[in-house]
Amino acid sequence: MIDIEQIIREYISKTVHMSLGTVGEDGKPWVCEVHFAYDNQLNLYWRSTADRRHSKEIAVNPNVAGNIVPEYSLEAGCGGAIYFEGTAKCVADEVELISILPAFEKCLGKTEEIIADALSDDGHKIYKVTVENWYAFGKFGDEPTNKYKLAWQGGRFAS
Repeated sequence: MIDIEQIIREYISKTVHMSLGTVGEDGKPWVCEVHFAYDNQLNLYWRSTADRRHSKEIAVNPNVAGNIVPEYSLEAGCGGAIYFEGTAKCVADEVELISILPAFEKCLGKTEEIIADALSDDGHKIYKVTVENWYAFGKFGDEPTNKYKLAWQGGRFAS
């Protein structure tokens, strides 16, 4: 039996870059790349200014999706990928921002200076994705290449 949660945790611990998909009021999708951090509940975090297209779109439509793919070459091939869907928000509460800091320190080496930046008017805000579903695609263990789903619902397995 494949432990999809373990596969996801291993992938995200080895990668700092994710693709993030948003949709604006016009219904057109957008994909951007961000450096991310994560916590033990597998929430995803990144920093961005509020004037970026993805930030503006999240303010209107919090539904997002994305993937986390390790770098690969044509010679080495690709060992798989992790996908997610969930809801995103800009974290504005100072207490919540402080609680997120350990994830940034562990994953990206960022210090408490990012809190002051996030609280300033023109600084890099911190965004959070509460993941509802995770997917792993690839060949894991002795199993054939397949797409596996982990219904997560923000850190609680779906029943």
